[in-house]
Amino acid sequence: MTARSTNTGEGSGAHDPHRDIPEATVARLPVYLRALTSLAERNIASCSSEELATAAGVNSAKLRKDLSYLGSYGTRGVGYDVDYLSYQIAREIGVTHDWPVIIVGIGNLGQALANFSGFSSRGFRTVALLDAAAPMQGQTVAGLEVRPFADLAEIVAAEQVSIGVISVPATAAQDVADAMVAAGISSILNFAPAVLNVPPGVDVRKVDLSIELQILAYHESRKAAEAVETVDNGSEEGITA
Repeated sequence: MTARSTNTGEGSGAHDPHRDIPEATVARLPVYLRALTSLAERNIASCSSEELATAAGVNSAKLRKDLSYLGSYGTRGVGYDVDYLSYQIAREIGVTHDWPVIIVGIGNLGQALANFSGFSSRGFRTVALLDAAAPMQGQTVAGLEVRPFADLAEIVAAEQVSIGVISVPATAAQDVADAMVAAGISSILNFAPAVLNVPPGVDVRKVDLSIELQILAYHESRKAAEAVETVDNGSEEGITA
């Protein structure tokens, strides 16, 4: 993919790695990249902000505001060049180069993460799988041998790892995080149902599947209540009629 200059008529598209981008916008950029990738796979070369917003599941005003933090990459009357905008977003979020990742905790979830092909296709390379349980050590998962957790610092130094994934039980998560930080890891993706305490300069993203399910349950409850209310109102109207 080759970057090229695009005249937008809406301001400079220059890349400034030092500007501040709101955290909410940062969280949406991978969603836009995924939508653009889907458009590219369908051989769509350009799209309007409305089309991209629909593919990403946001409103077009929010999308245009988010992309304004990167620079202006659209062409008035034409829209966005899908390949070029994909490149700019990928560069902004740092996935235009290879990021070595380690996964600690190779139970069912850890094995599923190790086998997830989406990591490699988005700029992440799993370099090591670690587990403290002796029965897991030496087994091969996703083409990698599971190594003892005690090897963490050695692997981090050898592979220059800055991103670690935690998929251990909640009771062990803090100890794993402490070991990661001591080894030099500065970004942690935490799948354990536990709140981690880390020093300044270490970023933690928490993925709690149970919370996501509970949020969905809330919405289902609301929809069910609204359906009952609609039926009740309809019955009352029938009675009064």
